[in-house]
Amino acid sequence: MPQDERQRSKSRASTSRAVARPPARAKVPLRKLLKVASVAGGIQFGWALQLSLLTPYVQELGIPHAWASIIWLCGPVSGLFVQPLVGHFSDRCTSRFGRRRPFIVCGAISIAVAVLLIGLSADIGWLLGDRGDFRPRAIAVFVFGFWILDVANNMTQGPCRALLADLTGKDHRRTRVANAYFSLFMAVGNILGYATGSFSAHEVPLGSRDQSAPCSEEGHEQSSDVHEAFLWELFGTFRYFSGTIWIILIVTALTWLGWFPFLLFDTDWMGREIYGGEPNEGQNYATGVRMGALGLMLNSVVLGITSVLMEKLCRKWGAGFIWGISNILMALCFLAMLILYYVAIHMDYRGHDLPPNGIVIAALIIFTILGGPLAITYSVPYALVSIRTESLGLGQGLSLGVLNLAIVIPQIVVSMGSGPWDQLFGGGNSPAFAVGGISALAGGLIAILAIPRSSAQKPRALP
Repeated sequence: MPQDERQRSKSRASTSRAVARPPARAKVPLRKLLKVASVAGGIQFGWALQLSLLTPYVQELGIPHAWASIIWLCGPVSGLFVQPLVGHFSDRCTSRFGRRRPFIVCGAISIAVAVLLIGLSADIGWLLGDRGDFRPRAIAVFVFGFWILDVANNMTQGPCRALLADLTGKDHRRTRVANAYFSLFMAVGNILGYATGSFSAHEVPLGSRDQSAPCSEEGHEQSSDVHEAFLWELFGTFRYFSGTIWIILIVTALTWLGWFPFLLFDTDWMGREIYGGEPNEGQNYATGVRMGALGLMLNSVVLGITSVLMEKLCRKWGAGFIWGISNILMALCFLAMLILYYVAIHMDYRGHDLPPNGIVIAALIIFTILGGPLAITYSVPYALVSIRTESLGLGQGLSLGVLNLAIVIPQIVVSMGSGPWDQLFGGGNSPAFAVGGISALAGGLIAILAIPRSSAQKPRALP
């Protein structure tokens, strides 16, 4: 073949490849990622208010401390099924409003209804006939509202994080930035919610005074497996995971096994162990709960600051290393809480006086420091899973549903076991914190030693 014909043939081939190559996808502006992530602020406001007051509140409704954690069981049980299913259906949604938005809107409305039910449960119980210290009707309304709240949170947060992953695509840096934005708005919601909780922690039900004084950016790709499937498809995806993804799931489970005792009993620990009070017995417990909510507000300030610095930290040191260090710091904080409780019980103030200022300040400092590890937990696992499962073609909704399993299973364990476990050692919260510290330390060491710094998993095609 003459040389000029070979050149024309190469030119035609290169032209055909250029025509076949899909156009580059324009980067989504950061301000749009910021707008999507802002959904977390409203969600977290109601959630933070409940986290700070729920355990004390259910005890004031008449539920014993040993069984207070069982109330939280409805949350992870619903989350075990809701987020994977919502992720599955949102991956395949064909609504003209987009794949994710219908679920986000429905979840937001459900959150508003649930928060109203929980906040007015004592009043509704009184209207239905509750009298005295034990209020079974209020408890029933409360449990129902809490169940709806957790379902709605999963219905909203899962698609919102999946939408962020859709918008960032294969840009790993923007994926980390988007999850840092999400964590930042969670901090804003936490600050507002915990500030409200610190203002007042006393519920006055009705009648008590009379008795006692379309969107193209949401996904240009669909899951390659389009057959109708539910939870069995979720579990079927496990066989495509690399060892690194399994390590991320294990570290996530250990991390949340450490966090849940704190999230369930933080303000209760302040009211019982530090202030030496009991629910419905004097003002020490209520004062401690309010002070605990103040500590959680300070915790959220640090959470927000850490979220802003997240991308720089992960880029310099690696996401796995930062995650591991944050878990070790969390374990040290739980150890400090145990030491502080040991010091408090050997001081002569519990039962008749408020704790010394030094004890309270030390507790507030511990709560504040924990904001850093919490910011890492809210962001890094989601970014790592999004980055390393993107090449598998599973759909971001389903991938985040898999991660949610590593969160809700430890929560079920803590909800079922922490109350009886604490009762076995005298009824306080410290035994659960000890287990949480050990779990956080184990997760931190695994994250540092086993999560590689490489950015993504090699593609593996689904059959």
